[in-house]
Amino acid sequence: MTASRTPTVAEELRGAGLRVTAARVALLETVRDGDHLGVEAIASGVRDRVGHISLQAVYEALHALAAAGLVRRIEPPGSPALFEGRVGDNHHHLVCRSCGAVADVDCAVGHAPCLTASDDRGFSIDEAEVIYWGLCPDCSTSHSA
Repeated sequence: MTASRTPTVAEELRGAGLRVTAARVALLETVRDGDHLGVEAIASGVRDRVGHISLQAVYEALHALAAAGLVRRIEPPGSPALFEGRVGDNHHHLVCRSCGAVADVDCAVGHAPCLTASDDRGFSIDEAEVIYWGLCPDCSTSHSA
């Protein structure tokens, strides 16, 4: 019996039909090691791993990785785009109104897409995106003090 192994980042990129480059590998690793990162933070993480990379190259790689389903782009209203490595499970997000912290939260109830629309208007729904807004524990404590 053979134990299953986790595919390498390079194998994941190839499996998604993407060319394997040092920058793409570093970018995917940076996103997965981070927590809802913005483009500047991702670019900094990639530069730490492979040296110089332009912001344009980071944007292009993020677009390709998101289209391939290897990263997820979220855009809470009023915030810049953020990227995460948790994909394929239709989870949702908590966003702090004060400091902007973002945290993952599993689906509210039932099976994906978690919520049933009152009128699907003929759409075949396969995903729901929910953002819960409030104050994180740190901001909640500082506001009540």
